[in-house]
Amino acid sequence: MRKLALPHDVLMRVEKPARYLGNEINAVQKTPLDDTVRFCMCFPDVYEVGMSHLGLPIIYDMLNRREDVWCERVYSPWPDLDAIMREREIPLFALESQDPVRCFDFLGITLQYEMCYTNILQILELSGIPLFAAGRTDKDPIVIGGGPCAYNPEPIADFFDLFYIGEGEVSYDELIDLYKSCKVSGKKREQFIKEASKIPGIYAPSLYKVTYNEDGTVKSYEATGGAPDKVRKVVVTDFAAAPYPEKPIIPYIKPVQDRVVLEIMRGCIRGCRFCQAGSVYKPQREKDLEQMLALARRLLGTTGHEEICLSSLSTSDYSRLEPLIRSLIEECNRRKINISLPSLRIDEFSLDVMKLLLDVRKSSVTFAPEAGSQRLRNVINKGLTEEEILDGAGSAFEAGWNKVKLYFMVGQPTETDEDLTAIVELCEKIAKRYYEDIPKEKRNGKIQINASSSFFVPKPFTPFQWASMQNEEEYLRRAYLVKDSFRITLNHKSLHYQYNDAKTSILEGVLARGDRRLSQVIYQAYKNGALFDAWTEYFDFEKWRAAFEECGVDIAFYTERKRSADEVFPWDFIDVGVTKKFLLSEWEKAGLAVTTENCRRECAGCGAARFKGGICFESKNQI
Repeated sequence: MRKLALPHDVLMRVEKPARYLGNEINAVQKTPLDDTVRFCMCFPDVYEVGMSHLGLPIIYDMLNRREDVWCERVYSPWPDLDAIMREREIPLFALESQDPVRCFDFLGITLQYEMCYTNILQILELSGIPLFAAGRTDKDPIVIGGGPCAYNPEPIADFFDLFYIGEGEVSYDELIDLYKSCKVSGKKREQFIKEASKIPGIYAPSLYKVTYNEDGTVKSYEATGGAPDKVRKVVVTDFAAAPYPEKPIIPYIKPVQDRVVLEIMRGCIRGCRFCQAGSVYKPQREKDLEQMLALARRLLGTTGHEEICLSSLSTSDYSRLEPLIRSLIEECNRRKINISLPSLRIDEFSLDVMKLLLDVRKSSVTFAPEAGSQRLRNVINKGLTEEEILDGAGSAFEAGWNKVKLYFMVGQPTETDEDLTAIVELCEKIAKRYYEDIPKEKRNGKIQINASSSFFVPKPFTPFQWASMQNEEEYLRRAYLVKDSFRITLNHKSLHYQYNDAKTSILEGVLARGDRRLSQVIYQAYKNGALFDAWTEYFDFEKWRAAFEECGVDIAFYTERKRSADEVFPWDFIDVGVTKKFLLSEWEKAGLAVTTENCRRECAGCGAARFKGGICFESKNQI
């Protein structure tokens, strides 16, 4: 019988002890040998959130296919267990073996959201691993980060030995092989890190020297120790052959997203100017229809989930979506399984597909216009006209939906008060479309429109990386303007509006475009008690404000400051394929409210064609 890391009395004292037991259905158990590389994958948030994420299971499955690697998992202990572990000096442990994390060769941390940065320090501290990479020895694991936030790793660079830039299916095998070779030949930690930096997609921050101008902006990055001047992301070009877990782990407690996830496509053709994923995951690549159907059947057979989600950045753009749905319907109806289609575009939401799904999925339909006015949609290159939005909503109503969720963004570049009130006007027009087009006897009750807005946060490798943010007061003024306008609409009883927290958005904006000087701020905020910042009940902006003051760092420098066209960004040493020249041209076009066609219609010459894969490789317009 497995010996648990937590004593029985501790498990009885914490909320949801099943978070820490491991041994779930489909979890991988191995007997490690002397040459087995122990790799612990970490999601720096609570178990239920981490178990809903797709990227970690892909790497988990891929690494565990190797006989010489045992990959396990660890998540952030909830505050109740965190306190007990510190009190009793219980080291953080991996779920599968229950062994201490510090005993592993690698600790791989997925970086999905800036607001989880203090949880990274929690993981390291509870594991007994020095927080700063400079203080680690050969007895400590190699700490490597990957995921969306790794595209600007600088704010947390001091805490990591390595970063993985790009898609995890490409270079991990080479990294593991190098580690084994270095271990056999007796090479030390520093030697391994130097050699690892030469592997495609691997960034070793200790090998790069940063200098700053007098105004605080970055002056230069200088590579040392044989590291490349530019770290180029790695991309899966043969997407159909990429490994994918066919037996995902089944948690004992309900995760945030309790469903089978079928990744049908990676990348996006649309070019929304605020969207980082649209840039860093280029080019768009699809999986084969028959491959998807076979995989879906295997996943449903090995899990027992009641819903299957077709995952991508823009599901409507999957070229075989309708035949895929038609083929899945019979299987899902027989099993009484729902089909979930996130990331749909309102202009391409097929009426036939909607009618097919109505008997299977009766929840609300979700669209993301992002802006209320046509002018601002052109600025952000959303590629949606008001007519397309209204026609798409009308098609949904005709198919039987009466609940609509609409996502907007407040504070985008060039935004005016007229653009804000246009959000309300658009929602009112959608409600009017329902009452005017659907006969009373055919309506499925009253229309329900739930509109929500996030506050604009500029991200690296987007055309809006040059944009400034608003301060908290201005963000709230704009949100109040929208909220007050909703109250006086004709259909105000059917329209509901909410907005995100402004303080969270501002902190996210600082961390998204920050440099290495923020490592001390993050460390100080953690010392001040900041933890689980992604959770409203635990986020305390005053702890962060105090940390910025104690470190002498100005928040406005990272958020409100205007950036010149030639400024060196903290992430400029990373090559994602999309060129800075292209992004700057898109930034200039945004100021003129000029749109750019999507990749399927016309190649814009962004630079991603150099990867020779996906839509760039297939397109007749490739450069």
